Amino acid sequence: MSEHLHRDLMAGPPPTHLPVDPAAADLAGGVTPRAAVRAHPDSPVAWAALASEAVENDADVVDVYAYARVGYHRSLDMLRRNGWKGHGPVPWSHEPNRGFLTCLALLAKAARAIGEDAEWERCSTFLRDSSPEAFDVLLG
Repeated sequence: MSEHLHRDLMAGPPPTHLPVDPAAADLAGGVTPRAAVRAHPDSPVAWAALASEAVENDADVVDVYAYARVGYHRSLDMLRRNGWKGHGPVPWSHEPNRGFLTCLALLAKAARAIGEDAEWERCSTFLRDSSPEAFDVLLG
């Protein structure tokens, strides 16, 4: 086996870069998170904004958990459609990945708040494994 091929096999999967999320432009233009979710129900960015808004408004943590969980599952679908194989880096530095990473962090926090320790552990580990930078920014 050549040295180059051996290095490539040891490197792990390439980073996943999600496409630009159309809800991001809507939100930047002043559309409310709830309206963004209605317009783009498959958007991780819209669900992350809705969950974040719920946190900012001191909503019931169960609402935050629900919004973040929907965004997390929408994110998994989008990640898979973009070549992700269930593991590997999802860099925070790539702006369109932030909806997924934010949903994952908010899901982890909400799980911890409702006493779902196994979910907190799983989600916080998944976040750290996906993007150490996101982990530091969102949970650190």
